[in-house]
Amino acid sequence: MIETSCSALLLFGATGDLSRRMLLPSLYALHEDGLIRPDLRIVGTARSEHDDAEFREFACAALAEFLPEDRRDEEKLASFLDRLEYQTLDASNVDGFGALAEKLGDTSCGLSIFLSTAPFLFEPTIEGLKRAGLAHANVRIGLEKPLGNDLASSNRINDAVAAAFAEEQIFRIDHYLGKETVQNLMALRFANMMFEPLWNAGGIDHVQITVSETVGLEGRKGFYDDTGAVRDMVQNHILQLLALTAMEPPANLDATSIRDEKVKVLRALRPVKAEEMVRGQYRTGAVKGASVAGYQEDLGEVSDTETFVAIKAHVDNWRWTGVPFYLRTGKRLAERRSEIVVEFKQVPHNVFAERGGRIRANRLVIRLQPEEYVRLQVMAKEPGLDRGGIVLREVNLDLSLTTAFAKARRRIAYERLLLDLIEGEQTLFVRRDEVEAQWKWVDAIRKVWSDTDMEAKPYAAGSWGPNAGIALTERDGRSWND
Repeated sequence: MIETSCSALLLFGATGDLSRRMLLPSLYALHEDGLIRPDLRIVGTARSEHDDAEFREFACAALAEFLPEDRRDEEKLASFLDRLEYQTLDASNVDGFGALAEKLGDTSCGLSIFLSTAPFLFEPTIEGLKRAGLAHANVRIGLEKPLGNDLASSNRINDAVAAAFAEEQIFRIDHYLGKETVQNLMALRFANMMFEPLWNAGGIDHVQITVSETVGLEGRKGFYDDTGAVRDMVQNHILQLLALTAMEPPANLDATSIRDEKVKVLRALRPVKAEEMVRGQYRTGAVKGASVAGYQEDLGEVSDTETFVAIKAHVDNWRWTGVPFYLRTGKRLAERRSEIVVEFKQVPHNVFAERGGRIRANRLVIRLQPEEYVRLQVMAKEPGLDRGGIVLREVNLDLSLTTAFAKARRRIAYERLLLDLIEGEQTLFVRRDEVEAQWKWVDAIRKVWSDTDMEAKPYAAGSWGPNAGIALTERDGRSWND
């Protein structure tokens, strides 16, 4: 295993959309801040026919489009582009990897690979790397999702990767784990005495996790219709957020300790009953004042694929017994939002009741996007002289990351993940047993759908999903944080 940072980074899919929007801007940021070694080579590869100069032109155009104006430093841009090299490769042809190995040269000082490719290309790509001698002990490999579409296909991919790389060399990527607010969740819980004593069934009534989008298919027609909301978002992002929220305090902050605690949560997830979940699919409606077509019109064919899912989940252990975790994600919803809401239990006795004071339960809102903040909603008395009683009002105690750390630049999640891949830090990456536990739970959900012929309920684009999704919480006497 490499003990220091690598001397080369190999990017598969280097001319794709992820590379343009996220990877190249992230790598430029690491270069600009001096966080990667000066001699690190960045070698891109894809099927597109380019030489080094053409790839640098591609990267320059991507940075011009996706890098903020105030971040462009011509001198640093030029030195970053000098790092870039390119090798054309058809990953389905294992015999073509010899030329890639020749381009990379001696990799004994360490090579990091970022593999972003279609699932059917994982196995030939790993085989090609093995044949070309690019799967030795000084190589780390980062795997971008999707890693299969069920437990069986995921295991096939993981088996193929494991045949070439040890688990400590494998970095399975969930970009949500690179977000500052997600990492702040651990700081909030384990660095503040005020939360941890209440962080259990004795203090918390329920937890909500929402990942909502206003966009539709965005050019992902084939992929999305084969995948659906539960596999696209719940199986990875939402379950990782749930695991971080519910896990026990780790012994320390090393990768093994944190991931050991996360997998315990995932294995403790109770199988979900049909009445505890809702499937939905958007129809025509209006988003941000503009009319938009329904899913089947966007797709161009009849389909029952879900674009919305809401689930009432339970973690069956001592800490969380009786506490529901309401999970929700969907496309063409009312607003773009990713957040965790922890609602605490009501006070045991309202001493203000006789004077007309109404008390709402305290809520901790951890917003991941579009803005990043931590907000604690508490009750306070409204100022004034009120003969009729005490007027209570809910107020927010805010920690805006933008305001509190005004001098700190808001980073792309991939900056942290790419740096950790290069440096060999696995904490923010997903271990194989986590992936297996996630797929096992999601496969069971999809089996319930199949066994009960559960149809996707229609909802208007621009709404918060089908009425049944709202009723999932309302019939328990709770409400979504909308």
